[in-house]
Amino acid sequence: MPTQTYIPLANITLSSAVGNVTFSSIPATYRDLVLVMNGTSSSGNPFAFLRFNGDSGSNYNYAFMYGDSASAVSSTFSSQTTGFIGNIDTGLRNNVIAQIMDYSATDRHKTTLARSDAGLVIATSGRWANTSAVTSMSVNVNTGSFSAGFTFALYGIVS
Repeated sequence: MPTQTYIPLANITLSSAVGNVTFSSIPATYRDLVLVMNGTSSSGNPFAFLRFNGDSGSNYNYAFMYGDSASAVSSTFSSQTTGFIGNIDTGLRNNVIAQIMDYSATDRHKTTLARSDAGLVIATSGRWANTSAVTSMSVNVNTGSFSAGFTFALYGIVS
C-alpha cells in the first residue's frame, strides 16, 4: 500500500461570508504545507493574501504573472505586509493552491509558490523574510469577503 504524502491538518467550509480565515496551532512535524482554496467572493474581484504567525511587518516579498485571452502581465513587490497568492473573482468558481516550503525550518526564510484560476490564470512566488517556524497562517482578501460555501483545506507534506 502506498505511503500517504498529503496529511490533512484542517478543513474549513464557510457558513457565512468572512474576509479572513486563520489556521492556528500548525504542528511542526512536516516538511511543507499545501493550502487548497475553492469558492467565490462576495463582491468585487479581490486578491487573496497570506500572513504567517500574525506578522504584519513589511516582511513579505512576491512576484506574480498573470494572463487571460488578451494580455499578460508580470510584476514584483517588496516590503509588503502580506504575501499575495491569487485572485478570487465574483461569480466564478476559483481554485487557489499555495505551497509553503520548509515552513517548520528555523534556519531559513519561508518561500511560497501559488497558482490560481478563474477569470485570470495567476502564478506567484513569495518569500516571508523570517526564520521562525510557521505556527499559524491567516488568509484574507483585500476587499469584500470569501462567500459562504468557500472551502479551505490545509495539508502537511511528509518529507
